[in-house]
Amino acid sequence: MARIGATQLSFPGFRGATRLLVLVNLVTFFILIILQSTSSDLYQWLILHGALWPQLFLHGWIWQPLTYSFVQVGISSTLFALLSIWFLAGFLENYHASDWVLGLYGASVLFTAAAGILIYAGSFVLGYSVPEIPLYGCFGGVFGMLVVIGVLYGDTEFMLFPLPISIKARYIAIIYGLVAVAYFFTSSRMYAFAQLGGALGGWLFTRMASKRGVSFAVSERWYGMRNAFYRWKRRRAAKKFEVYMKSQGRTVRFDGSGKQIEEDPDDKKRWN
Repeated sequence: MARIGATQLSFPGFRGATRLLVLVNLVTFFILIILQSTSSDLYQWLILHGALWPQLFLHGWIWQPLTYSFVQVGISSTLFALLSIWFLAGFLENYHASDWVLGLYGASVLFTAAAGILIYAGSFVLGYSVPEIPLYGCFGGVFGMLVVIGVLYGDTEFMLFPLPISIKARYIAIIYGLVAVAYFFTSSRMYAFAQLGGALGGWLFTRMASKRGVSFAVSERWYGMRNAFYRWKRRRAAKKFEVYMKSQGRTVRFDGSGKQIEEDPDDKKRWN
């Protein structure tokens, strides 16, 4: 675990993944708020198709886990969400690549959606009543980043605005998690369970993803697969060449990588 004891008194830099996430969510918020006052039908259509309705996802609306986090409703909640993204993502970008931060946010958002769908489907199968409410907003991504900061940089202290006190990141994450668990026993259990899914997604991402970012991990995987294919082709060509040379009365051997094994010129065993 990183030991960072400095107290964070101001917002971090506005760049890279932080700027992208804040601006995209801000633009979609203004689009929705303008449509709400000018075209109610189109606004309702976007909410229906953009938010995550677990019952509709199970009936084929499979794009909703990719769009629900961009549906921002309410000025105060959107302001808090955007400030949280700025603060948390900006902090993480001080120590990780922008691709890594975007991958973490994306994993948290997708696991949030998966958790919401899971609790709805499980409740339906077990016969429990769960309100058919939509999931929207970036709360899952925010919680995922908060948990990751608590795990990786738990000793960092943050100011609790507007209170003039500071608290370590790990305790903020624990308190936030306990609040989510408490809400699990209320009518908002779907949101609470979904938040815990976002936390799980963020933690798993930190355990599995490369510290250099998602694009680096994908490129490394791609080049690894490509090189493995080329090595397989080389070994197959070597075996064919061995068969051909054997038919010509000559024994030629290759190693496991398809490279020819040099023979002793005085060794007569190489001739059939």
